[in-house]
Amino acid sequence: MSEEIEKQVSELLNEEKWTRATLNSYTINNFIDLDELIQNAVDQDVKNRIKDMCDEHLVHTKNSIIALYISGIIALNRQVIDDSNMIQLINIFSDNHKWNVVEFLCNRILSFGENKFALHTLASCYDHENEEEKKHAIWERLIKVDHDEADIVRFLAEIKEKEGDIDTAVEYYKRAIHRYINKKLFSNEKDMWLKLVEYIPEETDFFFQIERKVSRVHSPERATQLLEAYYAKLKSLENWDKSIFVLKRILSYDPKNVVARKEITECFKNKYSGHSHLDEYIRLSNLNQSWRNVHEAIADFEKHISFDTGNFVWHRSWGIGRIREIKGNSIIIDFARKRNHEMSLKMAVSALTSLEKDHIWVLKSIWPKDKLKEKIKKDIRWALKVVIKSLNNSANMKQIKAELVPSILTAGEWSSWSVEARKNLKEDPTFGNLPDQVDQFVIRDTPITLEEKSFNRFKAEKTFFGRLSIFKDFLETSDPESEYFSELFNYFTGFLKSYSAVNEFVMASFLLTGHVVRKYPFLDPKLDITFAELFEQIEDIETLFSKLEDSDLRKELLIHIKETTEQWPEYFSKLFPYYLNQYIIDELVENGKQDVLKSLYHDIIEKYRDKREAVIWLARNTDEEAWNDKFEIPFEKVLISLIKILEISFREINNRRDVSFNRKINKQVQTILFKEKVLLNFVETSEEDSVNRIFSLINDIKDLDPSLKLDLKSKIMEKFPKFKFFGGEEKETVSRGLIVTRESYEEKQRQLKHILEVEIPLNSKEIGEAIELGDLKENAEYKAGKEKQELLNITVGKLKEDLEKATIFKASEIDTSRISFGTKVTLFNITTDKEEVYSFMGPWESDPAENIISYLSPFGNKLWNHKAGETVSFTINERDYTYRIDKIEALDF
Repeated sequence: MSEEIEKQVSELLNEEKWTRATLNSYTINNFIDLDELIQNAVDQDVKNRIKDMCDEHLVHTKNSIIALYISGIIALNRQVIDDSNMIQLINIFSDNHKWNVVEFLCNRILSFGENKFALHTLASCYDHENEEEKKHAIWERLIKVDHDEADIVRFLAEIKEKEGDIDTAVEYYKRAIHRYINKKLFSNEKDMWLKLVEYIPEETDFFFQIERKVSRVHSPERATQLLEAYYAKLKSLENWDKSIFVLKRILSYDPKNVVARKEITECFKNKYSGHSHLDEYIRLSNLNQSWRNVHEAIADFEKHISFDTGNFVWHRSWGIGRIREIKGNSIIIDFARKRNHEMSLKMAVSALTSLEKDHIWVLKSIWPKDKLKEKIKKDIRWALKVVIKSLNNSANMKQIKAELVPSILTAGEWSSWSVEARKNLKEDPTFGNLPDQVDQFVIRDTPITLEEKSFNRFKAEKTFFGRLSIFKDFLETSDPESEYFSELFNYFTGFLKSYSAVNEFVMASFLLTGHVVRKYPFLDPKLDITFAELFEQIEDIETLFSKLEDSDLRKELLIHIKETTEQWPEYFSKLFPYYLNQYIIDELVENGKQDVLKSLYHDIIEKYRDKREAVIWLARNTDEEAWNDKFEIPFEKVLISLIKILEISFREINNRRDVSFNRKINKQVQTILFKEKVLLNFVETSEEDSVNRIFSLINDIKDLDPSLKLDLKSKIMEKFPKFKFFGGEEKETVSRGLIVTRESYEEKQRQLKHILEVEIPLNSKEIGEAIELGDLKENAEYKAGKEKQELLNITVGKLKEDLEKATIFKASEIDTSRISFGTKVTLFNITTDKEEVYSFMGPWESDPAENIISYLSPFGNKLWNHKAGETVSFTINERDYTYRIDKIEALDF
């Protein structure tokens, strides 16, 4: 069957060649027949062979209709972004005005996905056939994929406007103005601006965004022209607040603009027409005097005008106050601790800050704390709006926290509250970002779309990979038809159009562009660049790979390397420490590269100091048997590497080097060795010499929790009862270590845990609450909390030190040949002529009232190691003792 298809194609090509079939002889049915032939080729898996036949035929007969069609359709069918043959074919029929065939061919291309050329051509086709409705429908599809097309967007807007669909018309006019700005066609931009000013004057944020873009692309003078038209509309609507704001922006471009200065004075008069001191404040601020700096005059006037009866003010010493009365050049203010205070207007302007009644400082002053706290915790959106507005409509999370903690929320309450607050700031359309500062939040006059919010974050972000992350989020939530999409996408394609060397930015842009084009083929920027070309120009693949801060792109790069070079296993091995992922391991295993994998394991273990994260990853994802058998690395060597890494991390933390990184490493290693019981299992299955080496390394890490060491000691003693720890029998001398029973050791552990997990957090909370009371110098609660904190820290240090020195005593080790730990001793007191019985234990078990004596006590130390039948004389605190040792027995544990 496959040979018949190849034969059929060959015959068709030869017949076309020898008969010299004219264009007029081709009908749509001819192409439908070819489609059936192509489908048979696909079914029989010979499509590649017949495409090669057609491509070879085109070398000699470049305008072969059959070859162009078969090759073009198969290329599209293979999702190869190559529509050149179909474009050539359409141009042939377009030049000959065969519009029915052109329409068919365009629709065939579009059946594989949107295509700018096919849509443009199809629209022209319908134009020639006077099919207006069909043409408009194609236009609507075209403008979604061709972001350079502006005139058609404008035509569609005008059509919708005539039809009375103003909402849709506005959306098209918005698209058009963005595209005209990109094309730097100011006259067209102004036309769109005037249309939008008439329809949506309330969308101030949109107009200011366009104004900033025009100022950047053209000039401040062009931006001013647009703002003047916008102001005229706002003035006609008597929207004085927005009118003043627009005039301020005009004056920011041109402070000497006489008309704008005059207009803002008139707007102030209209806004404050009911204010009793309006004219006086205009005179005092010299607002209408050209010699005075306009921005200083405006600030001066606005401060004066804010002083009115009933308004709130703030003084740095007296706090919040309320204006009771204004008499001539004097103001009378009621402060909380200074009622009926009078000051001159001149003094008030310099010493007071005017506050809105919903300012957070005012609310703190006049609301009960419990009421305000409950409102802030329950209505996070309201709280954010209050605080941001109070901070001149621009605040970051650090500034928001400063207003709420600890005056209203505790540090603990802030932790959970701030998580929800960040979510609100990101998702709520009420909140936006400053164009040049991604972490500064503002309250919008009109809701912001998620697309615009992402766009603003993108523009404010300064780093390449920060922008890349925002763009990926944008792709997940927005359509590529968005006007913002093209500007974001062009940022990355720009690196590919102008690179001189292949760095991490160029490679990331190439990989990202490939991802976008695979998803949306119509966005193909038609850059004649291949991965193989870029790969050849990379000077240091490890450095480049390590600087790719996106894990998805790292994997994408690995996939391209595997498809491009036969040396991919060596590259995979070299790059593994920078991409700790099972993908690399699986690819090496599935492709039979066991020798490369084995070499990779050996290299990482040998270079554990430089490849600490890789050692940890391999330790977590490889079992002991595989280490020994598959990779021929003794598991003891793996453990030694982990212990050395643990030791290094402690040292680096103490030296304050990369503290966060080393803490993470430290925690991961401790989890493997102790929490996952890898060391305990190793003791159970290994020889004594190997265990001895491992324990020596662990014991040398002075910063390690002593309870972990002790658990390991206990496990070793269970497995090897005669195991000799470093120092041998010294554990039974008074001068070394601390001998304890397991019960008392566990009790000390419980005490330490209780202090760390209960008492210290409670103490920290008490100190935090005391700080909220203010005035730390006279704060008894704060001082008491700090004293308790010091005592707890001393106790913790002592417990940790004792646990570090402790050795758990076993009942099987009791030695009754001499007075030692765990013995019951009968003594005859020669001085008093009486018998006395004592039990010898450690300081943790000592209870003199019950005759339980610590071997570290002066009394116990004098009798320690003496045998039955001996007479012992000694002096303690100037008192003489003489005992005869009658009997030594083992205590019942």
